[in-house]
Amino acid sequence: MRDYLLTGYPQDIQIDRAALLRLYPLLTGTQGLMMNEIAAIRQENSGSEEGGTLPHNIEAEQQLLGAILTNNDIYDRVASVLQPHHFYEPVHSRIYEVAAARIAKNALASPVTLKSFLEDDEGLKELGGPAYLARLAGAAISSFAARDYAQMIYDFAIRRELIGLGKDIASKAARVDVESEPKEQIVEAEQHLYKLGEQGQSESGFQSFLRAVTDAVLVANSAYQRGGGMAGLSTGLVDLDKQLGGLHPSDLLILAGRPSMGKTSLATNIAFNVAKAYKRGVRPDGTEGAIDGGVVGFFSLEMSAEQLAGRVLAEASEISSHKIRQGDMTESEFRRFVEAAKTLEACPLFIDDTPALPISQLAARARRLKRTHGLDVLIVDYLQLCRGTADNRVNEIAEISMGMKAIAKELNIPVIALSQLSRQVESRDDKRPQLSDLRESGSIEQDADCVLFVYRGEYYKEREKPDEGDMAAIEKWKEDMERLHGKAEVIVGKQRHGPIGTVELSFEPQFTRFGNLVKPWQQGAGGDDRF
Repeated sequence: MRDYLLTGYPQDIQIDRAALLRLYPLLTGTQGLMMNEIAAIRQENSGSEEGGTLPHNIEAEQQLLGAILTNNDIYDRVASVLQPHHFYEPVHSRIYEVAAARIAKNALASPVTLKSFLEDDEGLKELGGPAYLARLAGAAISSFAARDYAQMIYDFAIRRELIGLGKDIASKAARVDVESEPKEQIVEAEQHLYKLGEQGQSESGFQSFLRAVTDAVLVANSAYQRGGGMAGLSTGLVDLDKQLGGLHPSDLLILAGRPSMGKTSLATNIAFNVAKAYKRGVRPDGTEGAIDGGVVGFFSLEMSAEQLAGRVLAEASEISSHKIRQGDMTESEFRRFVEAAKTLEACPLFIDDTPALPISQLAARARRLKRTHGLDVLIVDYLQLCRGTADNRVNEIAEISMGMKAIAKELNIPVIALSQLSRQVESRDDKRPQLSDLRESGSIEQDADCVLFVYRGEYYKEREKPDEGDMAAIEKWKEDMERLHGKAEVIVGKQRHGPIGTVELSFEPQFTRFGNLVKPWQQGAGGDDRF
């Protein structure tokens, strides 16, 4: 034993050998249990339920802790994977926690330095006291295997949590309680599962500049292959695509406007255009997914799924949405309506019309859609109808906007969130919205990568009709109405990666449809305002 203490460690291991020799008498006494004996004692005394033990590996925990205590640099390799609660043996959890605290302070964590912090630990006394720390150091694994051991310990911890969650779900389901509805239990179980699935994502730390540059080149190549002008998903609106460069992954876009400006109409138009263009294939990076268009998730917190589908069908069939609601259609129009519905059956557009959805559930449902059907664009109509957990409204809106930005980054998709504007717009002569008009919280402006405002001058001008007796004013009003008729503006008030400015679009209110506006030099191509 004495010879082992002097020669048993590799020479590159940082250990106080003289201190270990002072512990030699303890190691050779009755407390000096062998590692396999300690494991056997723990397996007999803990984790035994329903005739079996929970998944664990005591030896892996012992050897990993030994490696950390002999070479503190190993901790940096496993810290992103392993937390104290991942250890099955409570004593190992406390040893890891104390060692991590010392290493974080740039202090040495070794059997000798940890002895002072743990000598009164009852669990450690049961295993042999400070001598057990020396035993751990003696069982150290090679540094190159540390990551694999850490992953193994983590995997067993997740298995134990899954078992515990399953038993908890079963016990709650078995209790017939009026206040605990099955649907609520399902949502709660889903939240716990998603929370469990988010743990241990260790690949999200620093990455090399080479990898970042490679990703940037792939994005630029994608734009180049499309002929320039657009790196992201197409909205189906040419001028808007040129201004934004398409819809980019991980971006949060806020689409804001006053009531009746057409926020929802523009959002449904974009959703329909993206879903209609969907084609699946092999991407330039070798992965399989959408090569054109995409799968769209639409959270309709204001309108029902039926109403939203009616708007999409009105656009696709070119039949007035009012006629569709009233059922006032000719036979040819009804056939066109049915044909449009058949065409849209295959469109990957998924609608969730659950009202007052908490941001946590919204995120969970988006993850589920991504996993089951894929997800390329997420639209939320509208932001202020989500719920958060904060006490006051300003903090709640801040929580919701940060949550939506987090969803965009986590799922690597563009998120379009609609937002209301404050009434101060109506008090100005120029009714065009500004960033300061965003309602209830400045965090919306702060978290957004792009802020778009929908503005229709025709809506306001129509309400400024002068008295019939003033012929000059009437003529001027008619000229203005003719100039503004069928036109809308999308004002880009903020864009992190591009210019701000105004994009002019056509708007057909009877079909609730935005389109590409024909420029004066394109008039010869046809009289329609869409091309």
